[in-house]
Amino acid sequence: MKQFRNFGFKVMVLSFALFSNCTEAQDLESTDKKLSEKQKSILTIASLTAKGDLVNLKTELNTGLEAGLTVNEIKEVLVHLYAYCGFPRSIRGLQTFMEVLNERKTKGIIDKQGNEATLIKEDHNKYDRGKKILEELTKTPQPNTLVGYSAFAPTIDTFLKEHLFADIFERDVLTFAQRELVTISVISAIGDAEPMLKAHLSIAVNVGLTPEQLKEFIVVIKPIIGKKKTKAAKEVLNEVLKSK
Repeated sequence: MKQFRNFGFKVMVLSFALFSNCTEAQDLESTDKKLSEKQKSILTIASLTAKGDLVNLKTELNTGLEAGLTVNEIKEVLVHLYAYCGFPRSIRGLQTFMEVLNERKTKGIIDKQGNEATLIKEDHNKYDRGKKILEELTKTPQPNTLVGYSAFAPTIDTFLKEHLFADIFERDVLTFAQRELVTISVISAIGDAEPMLKAHLSIAVNVGLTPEQLKEFIVVIKPIIGKKKTKAAKEVLNEVLKSK
């Protein structure tokens, strides 16, 4: 009888442990499906910079640092977005970030610098490196014959492959997923670029961002970019998710 009671107790403890582990796993899975605070900050910093809203950008830069983004990660966000909204917005964002860091330093706040970008190995043709990265992002072989706007203006194809994907995407301070968060935020903020937004939302899924996270992305940027642009971005996202 005593042995039976001990066996029953062990079964009860084991069942509780299994239930707890299952619950923790479900909680972890649920958390993984949501954007982290760092990811949300990347979205807001990128969209505010693209919009040129420097007043609110200062607040969000502070929020990003408090959320755990390093100085170098935020600098990389601001550098990355120039490829999509131009040097003027990027540089004004960097200048605003310098102001924020100086203000925080005056208050005695020392922010984590973070990793510097690893030196890129120039052991292959830059165009081919960019082409390979684009294939990795899109999960689609790139054609050897140029078509569309690339055929119409081959120079832009060279710039895209050699600079955007080889010089920028190949840098390792940010992950591909983080770079796509920057990219889709900027494209949504500038508006009227639905074909490019569609392409990068597809890439965002390819590099690991979940449908739930991308739906949350729409919610996060809505107060910044407004109803009209949010509606356009949501329609493109719905189209992309239906095709996946």
